[in-house]
Amino acid sequence: MRRFLRWLIGVPVTVFVVAFAIANRRWVTLSLDPFSQDAPFAYIDLPLWLLFFLGIFVGLLVGWFASWLAQGKWRRAARESRTQVTALQGELADLRRNGPAPSPQQDITPYQGGFM
Repeated sequence: MRRFLRWLIGVPVTVFVVAFAIANRRWVTLSLDPFSQDAPFAYIDLPLWLLFFLGIFVGLLVGWFASWLAQGKWRRAARESRTQVTALQGELADLRRNGPAPSPQQDITPYQGGFM
């Protein structure tokens, strides 16, 4: 069923993408110089469809990086929890192997009554 849905959705999307690329094959100049339109300092000529797909790709990369940065606190918490679990498992293995440690007897003095 999943394979059928992939084909049902994937084929029309692929046809649309190819049709978009064919319809927008005109070359455009991407200029990075805001001061001179006639002789820009930095520019590149590329097809319009490539500019469009590069924009989508860069947007995906920026979104992935922002998401990765935002999840840093959760990765740190997981790492600390993993370290703590490892230490506790080692302590539990020691306790099972050696038995519980003897507890020190507390010196309890009986209550003598009265006030100070």
